[in-house]
Amino acid sequence: KIFQAVVSCIGGDGTIYIIPKLFETALNKLMAEMQNTFKGLGLLIPYCWKKGEACVVRGSDTLWYRAKIIEVSGSTLQVQYIDRGYIESIPQCHLYPTTFYTGIPPFCIPCQLYKTLPIGNFWQQDAVDYLQELLKNEEVEIHVKELPDNPWGKLSISLYFGGISLSSFMAYQKYCVAEDCQDIQKLGVFEGDLSPSYMLQPLPVPGETFPVTVTHLVSPKEVYICLDSSGNLTKHSATERAASCDSESLNKALKWCNKIVKTLPHLTNFKKDLPCLAEYVDGLWYRAKLLSVTQLVPVQILVQFVDYGTYLVAPTSRLRHIPCHLLKYPVQAVRVLLAGFRPASDDKNVERIPYSPEWSLKALWTMVDCVEGKRLSASILTVSPEVTISLYGDDKNLVHLKLIEMGLAELDQ
Repeated sequence: KIFQAVVSCIGGDGTIYIIPKLFETALNKLMAEMQNTFKGLGLLIPYCWKKGEACVVRGSDTLWYRAKIIEVSGSTLQVQYIDRGYIESIPQCHLYPTTFYTGIPPFCIPCQLYKTLPIGNFWQQDAVDYLQELLKNEEVEIHVKELPDNPWGKLSISLYFGGISLSSFMAYQKYCVAEDCQDIQKLGVFEGDLSPSYMLQPLPVPGETFPVTVTHLVSPKEVYICLDSSGNLTKHSATERAASCDSESLNKALKWCNKIVKTLPHLTNFKKDLPCLAEYVDGLWYRAKLLSVTQLVPVQILVQFVDYGTYLVAPTSRLRHIPCHLLKYPVQAVRVLLAGFRPASDDKNVERIPYSPEWSLKALWTMVDCVEGKRLSASILTVSPEVTISLYGDDKNLVHLKLIEMGLAELDQ
């Protein structure tokens, strides 16, 4: 069985507590009922607590949770939140004995990694801390491998985050030995003979109107677009739906890669068009490809972020190997030329785009204003030798008409 779940906590012994996504609605309903049932403080009169006894606990967030007594020690009790998994020491005044809700099974499931042996036969504290930092409150994919011998035992699972097996990843980090490490190649830590490359984004058929966003402008005529799944056009083509699914999955995979990026090796091969991960100015890592070496001492590399079209000159410290599973997603940004206009022959603005001097900087900034943050739509005219499109604004008019009105461009028939 395969299902999605949220990791609620990691036990001190490395137990992974998960809440299946299918349980979330029922758990939220139970929590709401409990808040209405229990009010105020916990039990303020003396009470003889017993190990294993059911109770409700008032957490630090002032909400009530189901729990059970793990250990009694004077005025402080050690309890386990049965729907979350974590264990805390709580003063008695924050607890209340109850028989309410005891017939409802715990919503969280204790799990262990299938055929995975921790170094030293138990999970070391640094490994537990790492698992907690990596997984807590994150959504993951669970593959059930073996059921426990008793109902309160641990479920044996394979856990996948962002397409990567947790067992394989922890084995790569030398925290454990995993019997099945076949997908360790997905981490992209081995350089094979094959040169990896990105897949191109499939495009809608010419003549079909589809929603887009402009992610980067090279000039008023040359831009990068992404298919926009949030567009409000009445129907989406199969191409757009596939692009939307790819984009969501890619974003999840990149989120995980940003959590483990320090474990990925730095680049040592600077072949042109080589896929990699590159750190942008916002401190996050994105998919990129190498374009050229711009400086030798110190080494500076020109890269392009393939899902946006933007460029960056970066030191080698900001470039890392890309996990192979990130190559299965098509590049999100498509370079296109806009049809129907050309630079104005009488544009007197002195400031020009250095790499495209036929255009003035004023024309570029005007086009930025026309497309930035706008709900746009496009229609492909030709795909060869260049992808050429008509681009429409949220008022359904061609975006370049503003440039023509201002004398910054002229119609090109």
